[in-house]
Amino acid sequence: MTLQGYQERIFAIECEDDFEALCMEAFRYQAHHVPVYADFLRALNISSDTIQHSHEIPFLPIECFRVHEVFDSGPRPELWFESSGTTDQTPSCHFVRTPEIYDQSFMTAFERFVGKPEDMAILALLPSYMERPRASLLYMASELIRRSGHAASGFYPEANAQFLHHVHQLHTQQVPHIIIGVSFALLDWAEAHPMPLPWLRIMETGGMKGRRKELIREALHEKLKQAFHVREVWSEYGMTELLSQAYAKKEGYFECPPWMKLVLRDPGDPFHYGVSSGGINVIDLANIHSCCFIATQDLGRQHKKGQVEVLGRFDASELRGCNLMIR
Repeated sequence: MTLQGYQERIFAIECEDDFEALCMEAFRYQAHHVPVYADFLRALNISSDTIQHSHEIPFLPIECFRVHEVFDSGPRPELWFESSGTTDQTPSCHFVRTPEIYDQSFMTAFERFVGKPEDMAILALLPSYMERPRASLLYMASELIRRSGHAASGFYPEANAQFLHHVHQLHTQQVPHIIIGVSFALLDWAEAHPMPLPWLRIMETGGMKGRRKELIREALHEKLKQAFHVREVWSEYGMTELLSQAYAKKEGYFECPPWMKLVLRDPGDPFHYGVSSGGINVIDLANIHSCCFIATQDLGRQHKKGQVEVLGRFDASELRGCNLMIR
C-alpha cells in the first residue's frame, strides 16, 4: 500500500466523508507498516480486514510511546521529540519521519484558529521547555517566532523586565500579539505583576511540570483573568505524541482542525467510544508515520458542535483495561 499524495489530501479535508476515507486509509497502512500497532492488533486478536469504519478502529495506549519505538518500517527518522517525564518515568519519544508534515500541521492549525504569525508578535513564556531541546512545543514556538519577525517576539525564561516592557508596549500600542505560556510561568507572572491589561491575549499550554500545585483549567483561567482584567484566556491542547493541536478560544472548549478529532471512551471499557464524558482518544491523521489513533490519559467532556472540554487526567489506577494493552 502506498500513501500517494496523503499529506496534501489530509490538509484538504472538507467534510466528514473525506475524514472517514482518510481514517481508513491511515488505519490500513499502519496495521501493516507500523510494527508496534500491528502487534497491538494481534494482541487484541483483531484483523485489520474486519474494521470497516473509523468508530471500530482500536486506539493505541499513549504509554506505548514510552516503552516502544512507534514508527513505520524503514530507517530510523532523524527527527524525534521527547516528553519531559519524571525521575521515575521513561519519557515518551515520538519519531517524525517527515518534519514537513509537522510544520504544515501546526502552522495550518495556528493560522486557522489564531492568525498568521507574520501579523503579530509572539512571546513564549516557556521556561521548562527551554531546558528541553527536543520538546515539540519548543520546535513549534521557534518556527512561529521566526515567522513573526516582530522585535518583541522571542523566548523569555520568566516575566523579567524585558518581557514586562514588551507586554506593556504591545498592549499600549494595541499591536496584535499572543503570549504562549506554560501554566506555572503564567501564574508566577500573574502573582508577581498583576495589572489591568484588557487587550492582552494569553494562550496557556497547560501543565505545572512539578513546579506548582496542579489546578483545573477553569481555576487557572480565573486567576489569570483577575490578574490582568482580560475576558478570555486561550488554550492549546497538544502533546509529544501528536503532530496536531486543538485550540480553545474561550471557556476551555477545544476545537480541532479538520484532520484531527477527539473521541471520548468509557473509563471502564477502553473499546466503548462515543460517550459524553470519559477518556480522550485522539485521531491525528498527521501521525501517519507513527500512529494516528491514540488513547490518552486525559479525561474530557463532550460539548455542542463537537467541542471537548479537557477536565484533567486519570490516575494510573483508573486506566483499568488500558494497562493490559501495553505489555
